[in-house]
Order: sequence, then structure tokens, then C-alpha cells
Amino acid sequence: MPEISDPYWQDKDIRFDITNPELAFGPVEILLDKLDLVEDTKGNAGDRGKLFITNMRIIWQSHAKPRVNLTVGWSCVTGISSRSVNSALKGLTEALYLMTKINNTRFEFIFTNLVSGTPRLIASILNVYKTYNATRLYRELKLRSAIIQNRALKVLQLERIINKIDGVWNLSSDQGNLGTFYVTTVRIVWHANLNENFNVSLPYIQVASLRSRESKFGTALVIETTEWSGGYLLGFKIDPPEKLKDVLKELRSVCKVHREKPIWGVDETTLQATHKATLGLLNDDGVGMPTLIEDEEVSQQDTPPDLLAAYYADGGQEEDRQVVYSEDLGLAIEALKDGYTLKSLWEVIPS
Repeated sequence: MPEISDPYWQDKDIRFDITNPELAFGPVEILLDKLDLVEDTKGNAGDRGKLFITNMRIIWQSHAKPRVNLTVGWSCVTGISSRSVNSALKGLTEALYLMTKINNTRFEFIFTNLVSGTPRLIASILNVYKTYNATRLYRELKLRSAIIQNRALKVLQLERIINKIDGVWNLSSDQGNLGTFYVTTVRIVWHANLNENFNVSLPYIQVASLRSRESKFGTALVIETTEWSGGYLLGFKIDPPEKLKDVLKELRSVCKVHREKPIWGVDETTLQATHKATLGLLNDDGVGMPTLIEDEEVSQQDTPPDLLAAYYADGGQEEDRQVVYSEDLGLAIEALKDGYTLKSLWEVIPS
């Protein structure tokens, strides 16, 4: 298995039949819900499994064969809907459709809750998905975003400002830009005084290094971002030099604390605050980790193409479907797949 360079890969990738190191929860991963009877209707029809919903991804794992599993990162999800499906275990029923995209490839997942009379599967996934999208500033480098209001930083729910430093120059251009620098418990923020939309928000989990070095403007604070956030070099001029040393020391200390216990932004607190109407994620019977593969010697191989094909959006269609006349549209259209209606095609929730 290739070395995983990004310690927070779980929310950015889609993987199939993964082994112990990938199945185990990451350093900031927490379990938000677990459903014990869920069918992977598209890829493993007729197979009962468990569904784990975490703050980073969705994991499905077969009861009979734990090695048969999949993981879908929240960053890959592009849409969620509920549609009718013909389940091998439950017959015609409502199922969760998950549309995803990674590396220009689209995958479609269909999960059916085998426990009747509960909307919990859809409610839980939709709740976490909305909260994940609403909390990207905790995790992602953002440039020129709406983070300043009335010359003040819009503080995130789990964030606290540690230090505000006026008169800090951003050295991204030949002449520099004068602005305000913030050190918080979550990120580093700078914005220009004359144009608040000219700003940068950098979470500590995306900081690769912090140092000072000489520039044409004198000694500058240099922040390097991680490769998976673009590998940027950000330069700031803080006067006098003694103050720059103090800020650098403070940033290194806060970064160290944050790396030991990162603030991911998606937990029970933000879920409750963002979506109280669909609260109720944690199950009463307790939650547990996915069953890890017992054979530590199993090697990770490339996912077989035939396995991936089962999940391709509209995958397995070797020829166009029959053209039929739609009375609702008054047009000739390609026949819809089983379980689809014209109405359901408009119910996909956009990212």
C-alpha cells in the first residue's frame, strides 16, 4: 500500500475494500452515527452491512465479509436524494442516493436502511453533509472569502481569537499590502485594511512550516502550507523585529497544541447548532468502531475495474436505453432507469 502523506485523507477520497490502516479512524475522526442493517444496494445487493457516519466520511462494511467495504469522504459528495429502489432484501422501498465525484470520475452509491419506518439514514447523512459544507473554514485554505464584517473577523463557533496584530504587511505583491493579522485557536487570518475582500484564512492543519527569513522588505514571517493545500508560501512583515519573534513563537506554540488535538469543525455541537430540526444522530444502543480485518498480512492491491464499474454513475450501461415519449414533458426522452421518476430527478440536493 502506498504511503499516505495526507493525515486527513479520509474526507477527500473514495476507496473500496480497504485494509486496517485505512479503515481505522483518523486522528480527528469521530463517530456520529452507526446503523447496523444497511444494504449497499448498487454494489452489493442482497448483502446486509453496517454503515458508519463520521465527521470525515461514510463507511459501509459487509456483515458476512468485513473485507468487503467502502469509504466515501464528505468532500467527494456532490448531491443527496431519496428515491424508490428495488432492494434485493426489502423489495420496492425508499433508498438514499449519494452522488459523488473524484478526479473527474463520478460514482453513485445507493444505501437502503433495512429497518422499516425510520428516516434516520437520510436524516443523519444529510445533517452531517450540511454541517461539513458549512464548516470548511476550519479545514481549508481560503483566499478572498467573506470572513471579515465591519472590519472585524467573523469568529467561528468553536474558535477563539488569541491575538490581533495591526499594521502587518502582506508581501504577496511588489509593494506589499498593509492589513490586520489574527491568531486564533483554529487558524491564521490576514486581511487588507483598504480592501477587506483581499484576505487569507489558513487553518493550522494546513500549515507545513513557520519560520522567519530575510526578504527585500527585511526580516519576514514565512508560512508554508501543506502540499495538499497547494504548497503556498505566505510572507508577512511585522515590525519591530522583536514583535515578529514573539508572534512566531506564539504561532509555533498554538500550532503544536492544535496538532495534538485538531479542531475539525464537525461534531455534536456544530451539528446541533446548524441543524436542530434533524437532530438525533447518536444511537441509543451505543456506537462502535468498524470491525478491523483480522489478517494483518493481507496486501492492498489496486481496486479491480469491475468493482469500480458497479458504482459508476449510470455505470454498466453498454448502449443507450430505449427512447420513449414523455407525456409530462411532451418530448421524446431516453427511458429512465428502474426506481427513477421525472420528479425524483429534480430532488437532488446540490452541494
